[in-house]
Amino acid sequence: MPAIPSLGGLRGRGNGRPNRAAERPLPVPLSAYVVDCAVYVDGKRLSGRWTHDEAIKEVRRRGDGFVWIGLHEPDEEQIQGIADTFGLHELAVEDAVHAHQRPKLERYDDILFMVLKTVRYVAHESPTTANEIVETGELMAFLGRDFIVTVRHGNHSGLARLRSELDAEPETLRHGPSAVLHAIADHVVDHYLDVTDRLEGDIDDMETLVFAPRSSVTAETIYFMKREVLELRRAVMPLATPLKRLAEGYTRLIPDEVRSYFRDVDDHLTTVSERVVSFDELLTTLVDATLAKITLQQNMDMRKITAWAAIVAVPTAGAGIYGMNFDFMPELHWRFGYPLTVSVILGVCLLLYRIFRKNRWL
Repeated sequence: MPAIPSLGGLRGRGNGRPNRAAERPLPVPLSAYVVDCAVYVDGKRLSGRWTHDEAIKEVRRRGDGFVWIGLHEPDEEQIQGIADTFGLHELAVEDAVHAHQRPKLERYDDILFMVLKTVRYVAHESPTTANEIVETGELMAFLGRDFIVTVRHGNHSGLARLRSELDAEPETLRHGPSAVLHAIADHVVDHYLDVTDRLEGDIDDMETLVFAPRSSVTAETIYFMKREVLELRRAVMPLATPLKRLAEGYTRLIPDEVRSYFRDVDDHLTTVSERVVSFDELLTTLVDATLAKITLQQNMDMRKITAWAAIVAVPTAGAGIYGMNFDFMPELHWRFGYPLTVSVILGVCLLLYRIFRKNRWL
């Protein structure tokens, strides 16, 4: 019986066509998207490196603790393994992958899905020359009984520092994954406060420039600032309802001792919201003031043009009358007729100039 050729031999003997399977790019491993995966028991982080499967198995074997997994911009294929392991709803997973969501809070059976907008202040020399002032990103969180999965979009909304701070506070982490969700919400809203503080300085500078003489601030510049404030407003305003629901006992996943802390975050968000609304109203006032200033300047220009036109009309009239070449005209053949006519024209022009100057037309 002839020997069956090995698979390697069959591959080597092909008909000369390239191996299409070998040319396909290898899928990016999940580890490329996982920023950190940790197991917490009694508020303390267990040592070692964990995969998401190993981490949740360890927690459920112990019957205590929780898992915190952080992801950065995963695609659908890579997040699917985590979604299957933790039972995440497909609609929430789709939102977490594609981003561009409004801040919201949704409940899928015994899992919460929360979306928060992150913001960052972009440093610049002057608000009149900046191309961007407020940069936004997104942060999603899946909260379960014994896990929290965070998905981050954007390069400015990292949670590494927050995780380190929480690792040093086991008393806080003993409250479970809901304490992590509160810390994330508090972290995001604190950044709102920082951005509004710095944005207020830019708006104050712009207000000073608008009312300064010979200001270079235009309506377009103020509209740009108004658009940046609107970007911040879209991040802040919709978050009020999710925070109120968490503070009022929307789900049993948030214990009473953590719920009160969400009320504090909601209070801070209210402060930010009021400031953002005041920014928007002030910028609207500045736009109106700038347009009024432009209109006033145009009126001043028209006054000047009208005044100079009236002055120029006097010599034009004199030259027109004496340019008719009639023989019988007053002072036409008198030796002092020309200087007298010029003197009268200059005198009338000077008189008009003084009148317009006194009335602030010139």
